[in-house]
Amino acid sequence: MELSYEDALVLLREHTKNENLVKHGIAVAAALGAYARKFDEDEVKWRVTGLLHDLDYEEYPTLEDHTLYTSRWLRERDYPEEVIHAILAHNDLHGDVRDDRLSHALFACDELTGLITATALVRPTKSIIGLEASAVRKKMKDKAFARGVNRDDIVKGAEELQMPLDEHIAFVIAAMAEAAEVLGLVGQEVGR
Repeated sequence: MELSYEDALVLLREHTKNENLVKHGIAVAAALGAYARKFDEDEVKWRVTGLLHDLDYEEYPTLEDHTLYTSRWLRERDYPEEVIHAILAHNDLHGDVRDDRLSHALFACDELTGLITATALVRPTKSIIGLEASAVRKKMKDKAFARGVNRDDIVKGAEELQMPLDEHIAFVIAAMAEAAEVLGLVGQEVGR
């Protein structure tokens, strides 16, 4: 099958009504697209993987079910096994081993995009533009902030990608900044 980001977005919206979950998929897709360019990989495949990684989450939010329905739906549509494998492997509960660069990158970007989004939204400008990795690291230390974000997975993800954590955070911020408008993270001017 020929992968299409636009078709994948339609599929995501069929299963996901929560706009924040859609934006999360778009954020992960932006990060994976940037990593695909960095690693000279198939950008469309990587972006589609990021977009669809939580396809079943709204309908099946338990870790026991999450990714299993996605894998079925994608196999029914003849999506590449590499995409399905990366999606299955980002949920540690099922025991799928992250053994390729795409699965490592997806795992590394998933939780981090959530923390970056939350950090951007509490800034006075509510913008990702100009956000520094150090600000994200500071928020990462605050366990009460964005408490649903698994900090251990962020650290583990950077290790799996073999990237220093600060470099990984800065890279993902830059990738998400390219999609700031669709992510609702352009922000606003702050009056004096």
